[in-house]
Amino acid sequence: MKAFLVLQNGEIFEGESFGAEVDSLGEIVFNTAMAGYQEILTDPSYKGQMINLTYPMVGNYGISPEDMESDKIHASGLIVKEYVPRPSNYKSKETLSDFLKRFSVPGIQGIDTRRLTRMIRNSGAMSAGIFIKEKYSPEFLEKVKSAPSMVGADLAKVVSTKTSYQFGNHSADKFNLAVYDFGVKWNILRLLDGNGFNITVFPAETPASKILDQNFDAYFLSNGPGDPEPLSYAIQSAKQIIDAKKPLFGICLGHQIIGLALGKKTGKLKFGHRGGNHPVRNEETKRVEITSQNHGFHVLGESTTDMPVTRLNLFDNTVAGLKKNGLPLMAVQYHPEACPGPHDSQYHFKEFYEMVKSHRANH
Repeated sequence: MKAFLVLQNGEIFEGESFGAEVDSLGEIVFNTAMAGYQEILTDPSYKGQMINLTYPMVGNYGISPEDMESDKIHASGLIVKEYVPRPSNYKSKETLSDFLKRFSVPGIQGIDTRRLTRMIRNSGAMSAGIFIKEKYSPEFLEKVKSAPSMVGADLAKVVSTKTSYQFGNHSADKFNLAVYDFGVKWNILRLLDGNGFNITVFPAETPASKILDQNFDAYFLSNGPGDPEPLSYAIQSAKQIIDAKKPLFGICLGHQIIGLALGKKTGKLKFGHRGGNHPVRNEETKRVEITSQNHGFHVLGESTTDMPVTRLNLFDNTVAGLKKNGLPLMAVQYHPEACPGPHDSQYHFKEFYEMVKSHRANH
């Protein structure tokens, strides 16, 4: 079946459908990772986005249940140069095509994804649509132009859990951790569990006042999709946790929420940071980590004596981490639970545990 990828700027790409035969709209972005398409598709941070993968052959290792980052696909569509219909991997239980069809997500192949990537880099992330039809129609572009913008979109409460739940193995010798779910990836929860925390996950809109008087040793703000500025409920909760001087760790959207709670501003990147090869310099040790990133917004502002920038993205010198002196607080704008380096950044979870341990000993 033919498929058309239509961009907001009027560009049209013709390809072939290999996913669900449904039309879809979203913000088009690109990811430069050479592997990990299943984790990318099931990452809630991609809610409302169409993913253009720059690596040319996709689908060759199939789909494995243990590689899920949530219980479903959150992306609006997948764009690849060449789909591989016959996976070769002993863990594979399903083809990528069947996976997309199971969750009613379209896929389009036969696209010059590198040309498309250059277009996104030059023009910026924009609305796009995948249309599974044998013939192009001008109404496709009209639909794309009417798609909602990612700016001002509160998608965190859309992907968040609706009820609180416990995760992992709970025991008396672990610290009690409250996790705010703005679109949390399962591997973040696994690593927090493995690094000494009893995890309780809460919906995004849970007021901090409801959980601050419970027996939690620390708090965590997860990754998630959309614009951080409309999340007034999350910013207010972060302020209350910070004012209570409780240990707090934020990743990606959580990092942005902490930045806003501390009085910083956020802004939209032209085409975002998405891939597994982003160099970040630790400004305290001057060591460089190879990180996995996925975000379209970032924290603005310079490093100050009171609120130093702790990490710097070496691609464009944007803020990739911050802290506030005198507070038990950590925040990074990348995914330490992912494995691009392969484990350059996993020390963050141990560092968070030691921060909580030190805080507990002194209070």
